[in-house]
Amino acid sequence: MPVPLAPYPSPPPPALAPSFTPPPANGGQSQLVCSGCRNLLMYPVGATSVCCAVCNAVTAVPPPGTEMAQLVCGGCHTLLMYIRGATSVQCSCCHTVNLALEANQVAQVNCGNCWMLLMYQYGARSVKCAVCNFVTSVGGSASTTDLKFNS
Repeated sequence: MPVPLAPYPSPPPPALAPSFTPPPANGGQSQLVCSGCRNLLMYPVGATSVCCAVCNAVTAVPPPGTEMAQLVCGGCHTLLMYIRGATSVQCSCCHTVNLALEANQVAQVNCGNCWMLLMYQYGARSVKCAVCNFVTSVGGSASTTDLKFNS
């Protein structure tokens, strides 16, 4: 005949010291992109540098209060992080220099051929779709002819 087993009693909750401050909801962590392999790294708030577990590259953490922004490289489609306010960002993978535009400096339009949502700098007369290479006019009159480039 089997012997019934009693469940383990739950451990008592730990006593909190009066000076204990619980960590923030996000665990007191922030994130940045590895300068070596471009992986997203999590690190504790207050760290000055982070060593990547994948490629062992050491990435400096920006000073506290530094506002960061992101963009996708136009050359290799790698996610790039940069300090907000920069005017251009060079990709460490393919060395393409990307324009870093603020939200109020860009506009959007759907491609005239494949309807992909495109972003372009205010003042541009046309924008070329990276998917189908169709050039959509945005700054001229409705009679402007759209062109398709095969490049």
